[in-house]
Amino acid sequence: MQPERVETEVVRVHPQKPDETAMTRAAEALRGGGLVAFPTETVYGLGANALDAEAVARIFAAKGRPANNPLIVHVPDVAAARELVTDWPETAERLAERFWPGPLTLALPRRETIPDIVTAGGPTVAVRVPAHPVALALLRASGVPIAAPSANRSLRLSPTRAEHVRRGLSGRIEMILDGGPTTGGLESTVLDLTATPPRLLRPGLVTPAEIEAVIGPIARLSALPPTATALPSPGMMARHYAPRAPLELAEDDGGPRVAVLLSQGVKVGWIALGETAGIRAPGLETIALPPEPAAYAAQLYAALHALDDAGVERIVVALPPDTEAWLAVRDRLRRAATPENTPNAG
Repeated sequence: MQPERVETEVVRVHPQKPDETAMTRAAEALRGGGLVAFPTETVYGLGANALDAEAVARIFAAKGRPANNPLIVHVPDVAAARELVTDWPETAERLAERFWPGPLTLALPRRETIPDIVTAGGPTVAVRVPAHPVALALLRASGVPIAAPSANRSLRLSPTRAEHVRRGLSGRIEMILDGGPTTGGLESTVLDLTATPPRLLRPGLVTPAEIEAVIGPIARLSALPPTATALPSPGMMARHYAPRAPLELAEDDGGPRVAVLLSQGVKVGWIALGETAGIRAPGLETIALPPEPAAYAAQLYAALHALDDAGVERIVVALPPDTEAWLAVRDRLRRAATPENTPNAG
């Protein structure tokens, strides 16, 4: 399905106190079957009325998203989440009380009111209450649950700024609400509460340790399902979150590989952990990200976007430590890397 060409309007809104008129217009677009990109505390999302199958189909067309990749449904509060599921266990109540609004998504048994296209035909629906004031204002103004994956073309880098959205989706969606850079930088954690014990489907900004402190032990997903079948969660495709330039992962600081590529005349982007080894050379773009997981996550996608914009031919990333604190970052880097350059990134 090819997306119909539409005029994309970019509307600036205050990230903490969004203008009511802008929210009303965006809500009207959603209720009318339109697509609206908006900031969350994780990345920018591409929203449609989750109860309108035709509108949701436009998300898949605009992104070029595979039909077996389900969407997360955003709601304004716990009461709205309960309306979308057939079971709300005690674990859901405890996690919602601790982490909502926030970057934790819960997979629960779906009600029949949820169109199959939202869940890729699967038995569960992924729901969360976002923490960003613009996202919450849009949910309240629209009065409908909003299905929203990241607002980028399928498999490409997630957007953390409105400009990233515009470059990928202009002419394919009705509106972009520009609320400035997002703060979290990585997508939400997804937890399957239909499994015993609950199962981590996608690592994110809420860590396994934080979840286990609330509900006890959880299981880690040991293997991906076949790509031909419906995925239980977004963010599980082997190749995902990728920049245009091929990306390599380095178990060391990346300096030796950068030197080799430069000697071959390759224009290189180097993402270092903390300070670099001091390599300065023509054809090298260097970005040093903080050696702390949350701060690194907040800047990662923006750094990769910047290197793509600089026209580098290869990106080398120094892998952060193999610890649970870095689990989400390593997951995104592993999926972004070209397969032949992917060490065991955990």
